[in-house]
Amino acid sequence: MSKDSKRFQEAKKAIEPGRVYTPLEAAKLLKGMTTANFDETVEAHIKLGVNPRHADQQVRGTVMLPHGTGKTVRVAVFAKGEKATEAEAAGADLVGAEDLAAQVEGGMLDFDAAIATPDMMGVVGKLGRVLGPRGLMPNPKAGTVTFEVGKAVQDMKAGKVEYRTDKFGVVHLIVGKKSFEAEHLVANYSEVLGEIVRAKPAAAKGKYLRSITMTTTMGPGVPLDTSKTRALLEEEA
Repeated sequence: MSKDSKRFQEAKKAIEPGRVYTPLEAAKLLKGMTTANFDETVEAHIKLGVNPRHADQQVRGTVMLPHGTGKTVRVAVFAKGEKATEAEAAGADLVGAEDLAAQVEGGMLDFDAAIATPDMMGVVGKLGRVLGPRGLMPNPKAGTVTFEVGKAVQDMKAGKVEYRTDKFGVVHLIVGKKSFEAEHLVANYSEVLGEIVRAKPAAAKGKYLRSITMTTTMGPGVPLDTSKTRALLEEEA
C-alpha cells in the first residue's frame, strides 16, 4: 500500500509518464500543485556521470542564485579581532573564536552556514566530526575559509549556496521557493546548471548530465530534459 499522501498522489497525476519537461514547464507545473500548507523549497537534483569515489571526479563548489534562496540564512563566523568586527558589520549572526568553537562542540548548531578565517582552522578543524556530517565545515574550495569574511557573509545572505556530489554522484541544490515567479525559479536553475556544467571534471567520461529532477519539499519530482541547457527563459511552456 502506498505511503504517499493523497495530495502527493494527486499532484503526481499531473506528470505525464515517460515525458521530460523544459525547466519553465516544470516550474509552472510545480507551482500549480497543492502539496503543502507552507512555502515549499524548490530543489534540483542532478545525477552526474562521475565516480565521486575518485578525487579527480568529485564536483564541488558554490553558486550565487540571482534571485536568492528565499530562505533567511544564519551565518556563523570563526574569526578574531578586526575580522570578527568585519563579520559582525556584514551581518553575521554568530561570531567568535575558541568560545564559539566550544559552543559548537557542546551541541550548539543554530546556523545554516559557517565561515572561518585561515588562522582559525586549527580550532575549527577539531569540529569536523560535528560540522562535517551536516555540511557545515568551512572549506577553501567553497570560499568559506577566507580573510574576506565581510564579502563571504554578504554572499551567503544574498543567495550563495554550496554544492557537492553525494556518494551516488548526485548534486542536490536549492533553486528557490514555490512562491517565486516561475521565471525566477528558472533563472536560478539556469545559474545552477551552468555552474555544474562548468565544473565538469576532466576525468569524467561519457554522458555528464545523466538525469535532472525538479521538485518541491513535499511534492513529486518532475523529470527535466537534460539537453535544455541554454536560453532556458525563452522556452515556451
